[in-house]
Amino acid sequence: MYNIISKTKYAYIFSITLTVLSILSLFVWGLKFGIDFTGGTLMEVKFENNLPANQELENLLKELNLKSLSLQSTGNNSTLIRYVSENDKINQAVANTLAEKYPDSKNLRTDYANASVSNELKSKSFWAILWAVAGIMAYIAWAFRRVSHPVASWKYGAGAVIALIHDVLITTGVFSVLGHFWGVEVGVPFVAALLTILGFSVHDTIVVYDRTRENLQRSSAKEKFPEIVNRSLNETLVRSINTSLTVIITLLAIYIFGGESIKHFALALLVGVTFGTYSSIFIASALLVTAYKFQLNKK
Repeated sequence: MYNIISKTKYAYIFSITLTVLSILSLFVWGLKFGIDFTGGTLMEVKFENNLPANQELENLLKELNLKSLSLQSTGNNSTLIRYVSENDKINQAVANTLAEKYPDSKNLRTDYANASVSNELKSKSFWAILWAVAGIMAYIAWAFRRVSHPVASWKYGAGAVIALIHDVLITTGVFSVLGHFWGVEVGVPFVAALLTILGFSVHDTIVVYDRTRENLQRSSAKEKFPEIVNRSLNETLVRSINTSLTVIITLLAIYIFGGESIKHFALALLVGVTFGTYSSIFIASALLVTAYKFQLNKK
């Protein structure tokens, strides 16, 4: 049996370091929002022959003075052109400029995102994540209401929520770094990925908590709470790792072989699921033991 609980100090140091770095990254660089959150135009242009280099297209469109211009090549010989503008004249000028230079090009789609709608979407996304976290905490506290000794049931919910916040902050921190150095944008799919991470991570945590509850009810009075938690972790360890590995392998396949439109969604899930599994094993249950030891010291 592995003494996982004995590694709590190192897990805390590792997690706190990553969380602080993620928060600093968000404060200094922030997230690079896509047109879902900023408003603007997304144009997809397909080229029949050779796909022009992004730098070539950027130099061509530079004369139009497009704000926040970004170009992204896709796997079907087309390019996604993003810029902050909803003016039909500007959009037409972009289309005409491309058609003159590349007569074989074809405009596949032109999508618009209004700035006011984008701000509302940003606000609703924030509240969706907040309410999801609050709902998860309330549910876990209710589900474990009959296990009030030696740790109060609400602390199970608090431990799970701290682990979830840890997962979400690290994932957003990774995308803050990717956005600053590689121009990776976040949009509605990123929010969907965060909500999925919340669900997956709490699922793993509840499995460990549930086994802890069962072992508490069957254990003898001589067995200490940290020992029960450690035994519960060991009993669910293989199951947690195997479940997460199957998901990670699937996400890797999507990230490597999937299209550009879902690549960053898969990457967000990869980061979140990996750290969600880690936090379920090393953080969520360790917080229960820390709360228990704090109670003993207080007495």
